[in-house]
Amino acid sequence: MKVIFAGGGTGGHLYPAVAMAEELLERYPGTKVLFAGTEKGIEATEVPRLGYRLHTFRVRGLSRGTSPADLLRNAGVLTGFTGAVGKAASLIKRENPDVIVGTGGFVSAPLLLAAQLLGKKNLIQEQNAFPGVTTRLLSLFASEVHLSFPDSRRFLKRKSGVYVTGNPARSFSLSDRGKANATFSLDPELSTLLVFGGSRGARSINSAVKQWVKELDGRSNVIWQTGSLDYKSISEEFSPSHNLWIGPYINDMGSAYAAADLVLCRAGASTVAELTNLGKPAILVPYPYATGNHQFFNAEALSKDGAAALVEDREINGERTKGLVYELLADGKTREKMEAACRKHGKPEAAGELARRIAQLGNR
Repeated sequence: MKVIFAGGGTGGHLYPAVAMAEELLERYPGTKVLFAGTEKGIEATEVPRLGYRLHTFRVRGLSRGTSPADLLRNAGVLTGFTGAVGKAASLIKRENPDVIVGTGGFVSAPLLLAAQLLGKKNLIQEQNAFPGVTTRLLSLFASEVHLSFPDSRRFLKRKSGVYVTGNPARSFSLSDRGKANATFSLDPELSTLLVFGGSRGARSINSAVKQWVKELDGRSNVIWQTGSLDYKSISEEFSPSHNLWIGPYINDMGSAYAAADLVLCRAGASTVAELTNLGKPAILVPYPYATGNHQFFNAEALSKDGAAALVEDREINGERTKGLVYELLADGKTREKMEAACRKHGKPEAAGELARRIAQLGNR
């Protein structure tokens, strides 16, 4: 069986594809896997580093503005897209894959459309609660569509052949909570707040946490991944202690999650999948400039039934948010309810189930 994965641009689109590829190779020895993407996205470096072949296309996303400049740019994008579909069709004819898998974003559109025009089996895996344009349009003619959130169904015109399978995410072997706190040299008797906003960080979240750290000292621990942009200034203002760990990046996220009683973070699809698989109570602060405001919909899907608290970015510095953080750190019973609700959203077997469905389409 041969499978082409089309997806990238960001890690949120690439890493689910990598997780499915790894699962396929483990479950079905002899499977051949290759990737398609762009020369500028994260896939350009990550896919070769992981040992997979990568075929690249020149394709850009559409501008969402309506100015003359935006319309002119979009005309060029559509012209380039036509050429990318032709190149994708040539790749498919040359490689003759059994299945093409698209993980969303404009990067996957040429391969998925070419597959559909050529009558090839194709599967779409959507990570976000609000599906992207590629998923909404090309889902109509896909062999199967796999969602991460039940709420996503309402945005699709297609109703059959649509499954809620979950988003393949990193798996973690959680250590004992006491050992995990010791990893960060923290007080094991106190509740622990885990804060992160991606490798570059989230400036609004960092700004809020700066106001709380001194008050939390002695009341709760804080594991604070500042991101690379703010680490220098924050490390000059605050010093690590038995209640505070500061770093630009957390290498051992398994221990960080194990130590955490509450998480404060963005609402990217991969992060949400990790939280729900682990059942971690969280305050989600959606990145307001994400395409289609999809992080808001991710957070909303969990907040509806108490699996997480949703705080909009513009409210992060308010007294209400500060009070919510303090309240949840002190209220173990509420956190337990959030944990139970959170686990109901988890799909820890997503990668395995998707690998099985891909193999079925490929007649394995």
